[in-house]
Amino acid sequence: MHPVVAVDLGGTNLRTAFYPQGAPPAERIHRFSLGVERGPQAVVAAIGDAVRGVAPAPFPAGLRVAVAAPGPLDPFKGVVLNAPNLPGWKDIPLRDDLEHLLGLPVRVGNDANLAALAEWQHGAGAGCDHLVYLTISTGIGGGVIVDGRLLVGGHGLAAELGHVPVVDDGPPCSCGRHGHLEAVASGKAIARRAAELLAQNPSSTLGGAGVGPLDAEKVGAAAREGDPLARRVFKEAGEAVGRALAGLLHVFNPQRIILGGGVARAGEVFWEPVRRALKAEVMDPAYLEGVELLPASLGDDAGLVGALVLANLP
Repeated sequence: MHPVVAVDLGGTNLRTAFYPQGAPPAERIHRFSLGVERGPQAVVAAIGDAVRGVAPAPFPAGLRVAVAAPGPLDPFKGVVLNAPNLPGWKDIPLRDDLEHLLGLPVRVGNDANLAALAEWQHGAGAGCDHLVYLTISTGIGGGVIVDGRLLVGGHGLAAELGHVPVVDDGPPCSCGRHGHLEAVASGKAIARRAAELLAQNPSSTLGGAGVGPLDAEKVGAAAREGDPLARRVFKEAGEAVGRALAGLLHVFNPQRIILGGGVARAGEVFWEPVRRALKAEVMDPAYLEGVELLPASLGDDAGLVGALVLANLP
């Protein structure tokens, strides 16, 4: 195993971690706020500085760098094709730029794919060779492990599970299409749907003084306290996720389904409708036999751990 600096590149924050033994736990983890509005080259330079800041100087022998980055991207060439939350990130050769900057070997992977890799190797998916992972947060991403290998597809674009269509003529998605899972069950979608219903039913506790702008965390708290409007929103979101998971069961026949992200941490107001819809939508009960539906266990470190695993893959 090689020493690794893992990088988790988000829309507003950058996290780096140094793994001297090429395995968890990290010796150091640093977090920085990113000025993504400055453009790709400034962000690449910031990543370079962050790697130097977390790794020992001089760099230890055999040091590798791996980056969990927003997709879609080409993991074979290390090119970010189009990152909606990173202004100006269109066809950015992130791997080559960082290798030139640092003089180190660099690998780049889709952040949600790498979170799946992390959960499989070091989290809730350990010991399982067939799994489906969804992260349900501001947006929805995912990853699939088949026969003990991360599924990336012919061009490295596989497993954009948040963009499975679930509602005909549904609300607009971040990708510009309509009715995708992300458009109806992500954190942003939950906040938007709650605001729509609140306009029709201002008596909800979500409309009370001091609540402020709605987000999925506030809607989830109200749902757990029994607010009917909030519970309806989470029921709709959970059922959408359950229907999508039924389709994924038919395609991949996993042994385990793992759900991560802030929405998945909302509790039974989310998990109960997921389980109910999943059971109702599978075409045969055989698809549910032996399948475990579990919460992710790595939390915010999933991207870093996934990048670590990527760095040491053959």
